Amino acid sequence: MSTTRGDLTRTTLAVLFIGGLILSSFWIMRPFLAPLIWATMIVVATWPLMRRVQTRLWGRRSLATIMMVLALLLVFIVPLTLAISTIVDHADDIVALAKKVTAFQLPPPPEWLGKLPLIGDRAVSIWETVAADSARDLLTQAEPYVRSMTRWFLSEVGSFGLVFVQSLLTVILAAVLYANGELWAAWMMRFGSRLANVRGEHAVVLAGQAIRGVALGVVVTALAQSVLGGIGLAIAGVPLAGMLTALMFMLCIAQLGPILVLIPAVGWLYWSDSAGWGTFLLVWSVVVGTMDNFLRPYLIKQGADLPLLLIFAGVIGGMLSFGLVGIFVGPVVLAVAYTLIDVWVNGEGERDTSPARKEPAGTS
Repeated sequence: MSTTRGDLTRTTLAVLFIGGLILSSFWIMRPFLAPLIWATMIVVATWPLMRRVQTRLWGRRSLATIMMVLALLLVFIVPLTLAISTIVDHADDIVALAKKVTAFQLPPPPEWLGKLPLIGDRAVSIWETVAADSARDLLTQAEPYVRSMTRWFLSEVGSFGLVFVQSLLTVILAAVLYANGELWAAWMMRFGSRLANVRGEHAVVLAGQAIRGVALGVVVTALAQSVLGGIGLAIAGVPLAGMLTALMFMLCIAQLGPILVLIPAVGWLYWSDSAGWGTFLLVWSVVVGTMDNFLRPYLIKQGADLPLLLIFAGVIGGMLSFGLVGIFVGPVVLAVAYTLIDVWVNGEGERDTSPARKEPAGTS
C-alpha cells in the first residue's frame, strides 16, 4: 500500500511539474508564437517552390534560402509595409471622411437619371424622397457605428511598428525553417508517431496540406483581387487608388471582398458625371468581385478540403485576437485543428495502425 501511495505521489508531482514547465514555456514563447506559426505557414506553402529554386542553384540550400528570404522581403514585407503606411498616412483623411458623413446630403438627381427608359421618372421620384427625408435620418443613426469602426480600424492599423517587427521576425524564422526543413519535418513526423503511431504521422501530413490550402486559397486570391481591383481604379481615374488597393487587400484577406471599395468608387464616378468610366468600373467590379467564387475553392482544394465558414471565422477571430498578424494566423490554426479533429472523428488511418486487420472477402 505504501508503495502505491508513493507511486501516486510521484506521478502527481511529475504531471504537475511537466504541466507547469509546458505552461511556462508557452508563456515565455508567447511573443514569438504568432510569427512562428506565420513562418511555418509560409515555409510549408512555398516548400515545393524552394526545392525548385535549389535545383536551379546547383543544389545549394544556402543560396536557395537567401533567394527565398529576398523574395519574402519583396513580396511579403514590402507590400505589407506600403499598405499599412499608406493607410496610416491617410488616417486624417479617413477621420475627416467619417466626420463628414453626418453632414452629407444628396444633391438633386442628375439629368441622365430621368432619361432612363421605363424607370426614369420613378427613379427621380425615389431620389428626391430619399434626399428630402430618409438619407439624413439614416446617416444620423449610423454616425455612432461609423465613429466606432473608424476608431477601431485606426487603432489596429496604428500599431505599424509592432506589425513590422513581427513581420521581420517571421522572415527570420522562415529562413531558419528553409535551411533545415527536412530536419524539422522529420521531428514533427516522429512527434506525431509518438502520439498516435501511423495515425499521428498521417495527421502531420494532413496539417501541412491544410496550411498549404489556406495559404494558396486566402492569400493568392486576395492578392489577385486587390491587384485587379487597383488596376481598374487606376484606369478609371479614381483618386487615392493606391490607398484603396491596400484597403481592398485587407478586406479580401478578411473575406469581405473588394466590392466594399469598388462599388462606392463606381457611385463616385457616376456622381462626377463620368458615366462611361463608371460603367466600365461596374463591369470590372462584377468580374473582380466574383472571381473568388471559383479561384479560392480551386486553390484551397489543392491543399485540403476546408469549409469557407471555417476560413472566415479564422480570419475574423484571428484579427480580433492577434491584430493584423492574426489575419493570417487565425485561418491556419483553425484549419489545422479542424483537419486533425476530422481525421480523428472519421477514423482515417485506422487500417494502417492495425496491420492484422483484413478486409471482408469480396471487397475491392
